[in-house]
Amino acid sequence: MRIVVIGQAPFGAKTLEALLDSGEEIVAAYAPQERPGAKPDPLKEAALKHGIPVFQPKTYRSDEVFSEFTALKPDLVVLAFVTDIVPLRYFNAATQGAICYHPSILPRHRGASAINWAIMMGDTRTGLTIFWPDQGIDTGPILLQKEIPIGPHDTAGSLYFDYLFPMGVEAIVDSVKLIESGKAPKIIQSDEGATYEPPCNDAVAGIDWEKSGTDIYNLIRGCDPQPGAYAAFRTEKVRFYGARFDKSSSGAASGTILGIADGGLRISVPGGEVLISKVRTDSAGKIDASQWAAGAGVKEGERFKNFS
Repeated sequence: MRIVVIGQAPFGAKTLEALLDSGEEIVAAYAPQERPGAKPDPLKEAALKHGIPVFQPKTYRSDEVFSEFTALKPDLVVLAFVTDIVPLRYFNAATQGAICYHPSILPRHRGASAINWAIMMGDTRTGLTIFWPDQGIDTGPILLQKEIPIGPHDTAGSLYFDYLFPMGVEAIVDSVKLIESGKAPKIIQSDEGATYEPPCNDAVAGIDWEKSGTDIYNLIRGCDPQPGAYAAFRTEKVRFYGARFDKSSSGAASGTILGIADGGLRISVPGGEVLISKVRTDSAGKIDASQWAAGAGVKEGERFKNFS
């Protein structure tokens, strides 16, 4: 099949490499435009290394860009980490349509921050879906799904890099083989159990110290490494990373610093305490929590508060 890969970042590059390794023909790669002074996207670099043409349209809505695409005579479009809006006509122009990777068990956690929200909402399992995209947001028929457990110490970063990234590349290759064999299903998504969450950014990453300790811990893990769950300390915004949760409660007000040691900061939360190993601030950058505490003159008994 003549395959066009639309994507970006290391995931897009690894997907292209894996498809080539499995013997597939890739006729073009589409990557985002670089910002001035930025390094080339990894997908672009991987494609050029193999002599594959690279296109970087400013918008996919252009008739000229679409004509350029149809001239490739694609059989299949593979979407590997796409943040641009690609109109449906691109998928319809390929004889076999298009497939897309999504890091959740659809229809749960549609949207751009599926991994973050799975942890933040206390899910115990997640996974990935390869689906046939339509005009909706992550609503197309399902081709393939894989599940994994969410461990008590997993973060958005560990789930993605340790599991959902490599599993996703493998699942795309498997899906292409199913399409080639004529055995790829198109299972209509049910709206039952469907959720759609907004992007995980600072609008949702602020810690509410009145919530349960479990909710606070899940928020910190779900926002690790980006954007970093945050709270106010004195006049500064402090982001938390590398958290652990202990259900032995001190009885202190939520947000109170209970101890400072090489392992990090012990902070009281309802129903227990969280241990924070790293923090990030505008003034200090991302450093060990104990190092930050020493530099900022933090004392036991001081409190983090909601940032407003």
